[in-house]
Amino acid sequence: MNNKKYIICGKFFDGVNEELKENIKIIVEDERIIAVGSDLECPMNAEVIDLSHLTVTPGLIDAHVHFDFIGPTAFSTYAINETDEMKTLNILYCAQKSLEGGFTTVRLVGTGLNSYGAIDMKNAIDKKRFMASRLIVSPHFLGTTGSHGDFSAFASSNPVLSDKIEDSYLTMGNGVDFFKKAVRKEVKYGADFIKIMATGGFASPNDAPDDMQLDNDELRAIIETAKQLHVPVTAHAYTSELIDNLINMGITGVEHGSLIKESTAKLMEEKGVYLVATFMPYEEVVNLDEEKLALKHKPFREKLEKFGEQLRETRKLLVDCIINSNMTIGYGTDIVAVYDNFDCWREFKAWRDNGIPALKTLKAATSVNAKIVERPEIGSLEVGKIADIVGWSRDILNDSEAISACDFVMKEGVVCKR
Repeated sequence: MNNKKYIICGKFFDGVNEELKENIKIIVEDERIIAVGSDLECPMNAEVIDLSHLTVTPGLIDAHVHFDFIGPTAFSTYAINETDEMKTLNILYCAQKSLEGGFTTVRLVGTGLNSYGAIDMKNAIDKKRFMASRLIVSPHFLGTTGSHGDFSAFASSNPVLSDKIEDSYLTMGNGVDFFKKAVRKEVKYGADFIKIMATGGFASPNDAPDDMQLDNDELRAIIETAKQLHVPVTAHAYTSELIDNLINMGITGVEHGSLIKESTAKLMEEKGVYLVATFMPYEEVVNLDEEKLALKHKPFREKLEKFGEQLRETRKLLVDCIINSNMTIGYGTDIVAVYDNFDCWREFKAWRDNGIPALKTLKAATSVNAKIVERPEIGSLEVGKIADIVGWSRDILNDSEAISACDFVMKEGVVCKR
C-alpha cells in the first residue's frame, strides 16, 4: 500500500531558520518526512495535497497548558467540584480543540487530578484511540500544604473540608521523604517530567508569588531524586532569589520567571536552564487593560495590581532576552482565566504585541519547544522528522492574530483537518 503524500506549500517555515521560503514541496511516507525541497517530483501514486494558498509550518507546541478544566471561570472550583473522570475527559476535549488550532503537541504541567488519568489520556492519544494533540505530561504538582498547587485552599473557610481535600492529593505534602517518594511514584506511573510548585502564585487565594513554599532540603530532594531517575524537573517560580537557588541545585527549567532580574536571565543563559515565558496570565496588568483585569477573581486581580510595576519591568527584560540573547525561551500559554484554556494561539498575539518578530515567536513554539519537551523528532520540517504539519491562510508576518484560525492540520502523517 502506498502511503506517500506530496505536499505543495505556499510559503514555508521550517521551524529552525527565521525565514519564509517559497516553492517548497514535502514528501511524507507513513508518519515521517522523507524529502523537503524545491525541485521534488511527485512520487507515483502519491496523494497530492495542495497547500499553495497557505503558509506551512511545523505543528505548533504549547509548553505550558492546564487542560483538566474547561472554560475561563472554572479554575477556582473544578478541582473540588469535578470528578477525576470528568477532569480526564476535560483533558481530551481541550486536546482535541488545541489540535484543531494547529497545536499538535501540548505540555501538561501538572493537574488537579487525584489519579493518573492524565497519563492514561496521553497513552490513549499515543495509541491513536483519539485524534488530539500529543500530550507531554507531568501528572501532578509537587507542593506543600497551602501552596499554589493545593486546591484545598479554595475551601479554606471550612478547615475540616479543606483538610479532607488536601489529604486526598497524591503529591501535596511536606518533608524530604514525602517528596522523594512522590518523585518516584510520578516516574513509576509514566511522568515525562516533574513539576514543582516552588513558590506561590497569582491565581491561588492564600499565597503570594514571592513566597518560597518548599525549603531547600525539600527542593534538593526532588531535583536529586529526579536526576537519579533521568527525568527532567521544572519549577513554577517567579523571583530571582528562588530561581537562582534552583539553578544552583541543578533544575532543568523554570516556568514563568515573570519577576526576575537581569542577573538571573544571564545565569539561566550561562547554565543552559530553559524558561517557558508565559505572557498570557499577566497581559491585563502589563497592558493596563482594566476591563479584562476585572474579569479575574479578586485575589488574582489584587496580586496582579500589587506586582504590576515589577511585571512590566521584567516583561521588557524578557522581550529583550527573547530577541537578543541565547537563552532557551519557550512558548507557553498558562491560560486559567478570561479566555478558554485551549486558545493556545493567544500567546502568539501576546509576543507579537510586545514587539517580538513573528518567526522568532513561531520558532519558540516549534523547534525551541521541541528541545524543552525533549522530543527531537518533532518541531521542524526536516527529513526524518515526524510529519506534524499545519497551514495558515492569514498573514503570519504582519497579523498578530494570524494563528487564531488554522486551515490545515496533519499529525504523524494523518490529515486531521483540511
